[in-house]
Amino acid sequence: MAAFLIAYSSIKNPDKMQEYAAAAGPTFAAFEGQPMARGAVKEVLAGSSDAQIAVVVKFPSAKHAHDWYHSDAYQQCIPLRDQAIDPTFLVVEEPPQ
Repeated sequence: MAAFLIAYSSIKNPDKMQEYAAAAGPTFAAFEGQPMARGAVKEVLAGSSDAQIAVVVKFPSAKHAHDWYHSDAYQQCIPLRDQAIDPTFLVVEEPPQ
């Protein structure tokens, strides 16, 4: 069943953020990840968050999302990510039909 990676972040360095996005974006394809939404966080409706940006990526399964995150290609992006943003990543699985 499909799963969604939901990532939200505060930005540490806007220039590094652009570099990170350019490096990380292409890593989804090998795991059939399809970006569904990305952009600025407009409103927090409940709770609190200092996230400025968010992305939602659809994968065929939670295992695909897990394997993407732990892939060599994405792991190589992490040092740049850590300079660019302060992220939280979640994987949410679609309920069975």
